[in-house]
Amino acid sequence: MNNKRLIFGILFLCISYISFAQKAHIKGVILDVENHPVADVNVSSLGVSVQSDSNGVFEIDVPSNKKVSLIFTHISLKMMSLTVSLKPNEIFIFNPVMNNSQEQMGEVFVSSKNKKRVQGIVNIDQTTIKKIPGANAGIENILKTLPGVNSNNELSTQYAVRGGNYDENLVYVNEVEVYRPFLIRSGQQEGLSFTNTDLVQNVDFSAGGFQAKFGDKLSSVLDITYRKPTEFGASLEASLLGGSASVDLVSKNKKWSAVTGFRYRNNSLLVNSQDTETNYTPTFVDVQTNINYDISEKWQMSFLGNISQNKYLYEPLTRETKFGTIDQPMALAVYYDGKERDQYDTYFGALKTTYKVSPDFTLKLIGSLFHTTEEEHFDILAQYRLGNANSDEATTIDDVEFTRGIGSQLNHARNDLDALIANIEIKGFKEWRDSQLEFGLKYTRESIRDRVVEWEVIDSAGFSINPPIVNLPENNQPYEPYTGPLLPYQDVRATNFNTINRFSGYAQFNQKADLGSNQVWYNLGARFQSWNVDGAAVEGKNQIVFSPRAQFAIKPDWDIDMIFRLSGGLYYQPPFYRELRDLDGVVNPNVKAQESVHIVLSNDYNFKMWDRPFKWVTEVYYKSLSDVNTYSIDNVRIRYVANNNAKAYAQGLDFRLNGEFVPGTESWISFGYLKTEENYEDKGYIARPTDQRLKFAMLFQDYMPNIPSVKVYLNLVYNTGLPGGSPSYSDPYLYQNRLNDYRRADIGFAKVFVDSSTQLTKTSWLKNFKELSIGLEIFNIFNNQNAITNTWVRDVYSKNQYAIPNYMTSRVFNVKLNARL
Repeated sequence: MNNKRLIFGILFLCISYISFAQKAHIKGVILDVENHPVADVNVSSLGVSVQSDSNGVFEIDVPSNKKVSLIFTHISLKMMSLTVSLKPNEIFIFNPVMNNSQEQMGEVFVSSKNKKRVQGIVNIDQTTIKKIPGANAGIENILKTLPGVNSNNELSTQYAVRGGNYDENLVYVNEVEVYRPFLIRSGQQEGLSFTNTDLVQNVDFSAGGFQAKFGDKLSSVLDITYRKPTEFGASLEASLLGGSASVDLVSKNKKWSAVTGFRYRNNSLLVNSQDTETNYTPTFVDVQTNINYDISEKWQMSFLGNISQNKYLYEPLTRETKFGTIDQPMALAVYYDGKERDQYDTYFGALKTTYKVSPDFTLKLIGSLFHTTEEEHFDILAQYRLGNANSDEATTIDDVEFTRGIGSQLNHARNDLDALIANIEIKGFKEWRDSQLEFGLKYTRESIRDRVVEWEVIDSAGFSINPPIVNLPENNQPYEPYTGPLLPYQDVRATNFNTINRFSGYAQFNQKADLGSNQVWYNLGARFQSWNVDGAAVEGKNQIVFSPRAQFAIKPDWDIDMIFRLSGGLYYQPPFYRELRDLDGVVNPNVKAQESVHIVLSNDYNFKMWDRPFKWVTEVYYKSLSDVNTYSIDNVRIRYVANNNAKAYAQGLDFRLNGEFVPGTESWISFGYLKTEENYEDKGYIARPTDQRLKFAMLFQDYMPNIPSVKVYLNLVYNTGLPGGSPSYSDPYLYQNRLNDYRRADIGFAKVFVDSSTQLTKTSWLKNFKELSIGLEIFNIFNNQNAITNTWVRDVYSKNQYAIPNYMTSRVFNVKLNARL
């Protein structure tokens, strides 16, 4: 017994000694106010000091589990101090900016550093967003490389998250919710995302289990903050796809500041690489500004404004598509007449005022107005020829061996929409030492004026095809003459004037505490929303939902830096206008909110590999959905059934490994598994339109070892095929085919003349630039044929429906110039 006690005592002393001797590690890059690295900065703590190297890089070890002060001193800059309290073996990244005025940085605790980790939020670096190539470069281009985020359309900025659709994602800019267009049906019509990456300072993303302070959607939150400039600056980007410019302005007394950006985009380069030969004349332009005014130390105001105009003129000429199998290759030739003219004009303004009642109590008042006018007008006649193709890949479409079907279809639309959405919101934030209380109330009024006139006539071998509806005589052409009425195969006509009034609010409580020697974080919150739909011919009942949500995270007192998180709750998505309108264009005012019981279990592990920082994140999630509003997707257009007659589920597993695979650059690899199915009117479970089973993505940054100023960026995505949809009027339970796998790799090469690490002489012509680079981008470098949807073509003789894949863009080259003053 005594021997056991002796051994236990020795082990206890050894563990205590090791724990006492453990240290934490602080590293970073020291910059001046012009973002230039500062060499020879003395960094000292408890008698230990180091100096920054020529690139401003410093590293220092400090004791763990205690408050430690770091002092930064330089011969020509003012002293800076920082107080931290870190856990054993923790790596703390700190990039200070030294200037001519002394600055006390205050205390940094683990709770502050781990805030986004414990909330399940992914922070995306703004410089990475600008560098990574993509046909639609920007924030959404980066999101598509994250696990659980899927998109098979490089022309679109829309994305689906963990089995949801494009309408289930919240997007905020400066705490103001922004909206996607109503009528857009294809990615090539989109042009520009709302977010201007030239103005961005911070990007946070959550793929599920998010807090009550965020709104009422089922899938994800993208929270973007535009920067508040501190000095004059300007940037320019130009490429074969368009260009952008921005300017930062600051008043002499520093009370006023503004950042303004202009963008222009033309997708002709990409659209011309598709199967369809077109005359394509798009113009996508927008102007955004973020203006800030500091009335006093306690009171600030800001204005966010946006004006955009998207004009889309599309005149298809011919299309040639080969499909089928090796044993039975087939070909489709289409000859077009007519054109499409669309225009989308949006105007957005938001005014926010922030008042600090006390150092730990803040109030915000936010008002916003969003106005969009959209028109979609087209008359397009398509005459097709469907037949067997020769197996020789060099054979052209005109060399088909046997024609199976000849027909035509005429599509007509005169769709017009005018929407005005107004919001007014008050938010509060009260902080104690280790806890915070947040609350808010919001009123929203949505006024929608919508006219839908859309029809399609299908003619197969000279015989008009009627819709398969009751009370029509049987059509057995061409074997028997048909004497019944001739009707459009599809005919949607509706005029809707609707107003939706919404009241919503939330309250949530955050707290950090200790559980023994472990650290824990709690978040408990709830939301409510009340709404009703009125209109000229409809009057809906008032509906209310209550949404409790919670998060719990624990950081065990282990030698490794690991956090476990459990989050979830009862999430609702009250219907937006698109979800109220059924397949006939008629508004159902009493569509219920879709409901989801959502649970997420995750593990976040920070570690070092090759003496560099890395992170491994694992998440398991499950959603049980009820009152589901089923829908179909055609490219990016979503059409709802609007009856809540389904239930569904989504389950999956996500992995992400990111870190410095190459020193000084962040890259990541992600993998996701998803299964989502729905049961409509108890017919059984089938795959939902966003059932993206497997996903693999890689975002990689590198540089040439012998020429470090030449950078290489790789954006690679592999997705298994989505469900391919079904023909009009058909039972989707009978059409469970899938599209081919989506495989795409975009690569970019950039020659960097100036960046933050470049040392220039005073006589250099580059001295006025903070950044300057020129690059070459190759989109879809392996020239894979990726399909987004199917076009269904009817063979009048066999009555078969053939699924013709609509392929996306092929290999495209682009040249890009980036400059910043």
